[in-house]
Amino acid sequence: MVGIKDIAKEAHVSISTVSYALNGSTKVTEETRARIVKIADDLNYIPNRAGRNLRKKETNIIGVYLATYGGTFYGDLLEGIMGTAKENNYDMIVCSGGRSHLFLPERMIDGAIILDAGFSDNELIDYADRGHKIVVMDRKIEHENIRRILVDNRLGAETAIKALLEKPVSLVYLITGPPDSFDSRERLEAAIKKLTENDQSYEVIEGDFSEASGQKIGKMIHEKWTETVAVFSFNDEMAIGMYNYFKNTELEIGKDIRVIGFDNLLVSNYMEPRLASIAYSKHKWGSIAAQSLIDLIKEESVENKVLKTTLVKSQSY
Repeated sequence: MVGIKDIAKEAHVSISTVSYALNGSTKVTEETRARIVKIADDLNYIPNRAGRNLRKKETNIIGVYLATYGGTFYGDLLEGIMGTAKENNYDMIVCSGGRSHLFLPERMIDGAIILDAGFSDNELIDYADRGHKIVVMDRKIEHENIRRILVDNRLGAETAIKALLEKPVSLVYLITGPPDSFDSRERLEAAIKKLTENDQSYEVIEGDFSEASGQKIGKMIHEKWTETVAVFSFNDEMAIGMYNYFKNTELEIGKDIRVIGFDNLLVSNYMEPRLASIAYSKHKWGSIAAQSLIDLIKEESVENKVLKTTLVKSQSY
């Protein structure tokens, strides 16, 4: 790969003169700049942006860390982040996996939005202690360089349970996400509290937020079914998996199996009956997270925020 040393040798000037010319410095004449730029073009020189960004200590890029790209959940969220980043002249990269954690300490990005349980709190605090700016969407953590932009999981869970208890039911199933999910833990604690206050019997079944796990859990519920039960699925994808299972059985969603999901995915509109779900704007969530991070990077005042949730009603419960 051609470097500035090669350009300097071809132009018969010093390396510093080449650097000044390529970076628009007034320390070289326009005639010299034009000659050096032409030589660089002729040699197919590609600037080392990573090195330049490291010296400038800014990249105008924010990183978004996700545990997985699977499912239909992330589209609106990422569009919200990307749109707000673009409005502020920032680019966005989506990251996953342990090696990408180095982007922060190596200053390949200016800050990070975290929706990934792969980061420990201690790791994030360590980065924040070094001055890196971070927005978390999946945990409660306190630091001057970290802000929380969360969904009101507890309100959503309480709303779902209240709706399911409007009619008599023998048992309420709580279908959780994986144990390391902050959202799942928050929803579980709030749901159990509400059920206990109402002396309602319940059973917790662990899922993994995937449609496939919803189908497996649907089969488990079917095998034990004797009378009408209610299901609070901690996301829509697992609820959709249960729909796909029960459509091939004698039991009916909304009658024998009453179901409420969480996230209000677009596909929920096309289920039969339409899936009732706890709703919030994923686009807005992403947009607020991006703006909060950019404001943090610019050393502006930023508050923690919580997005309200509401119930989209339907015949599924």
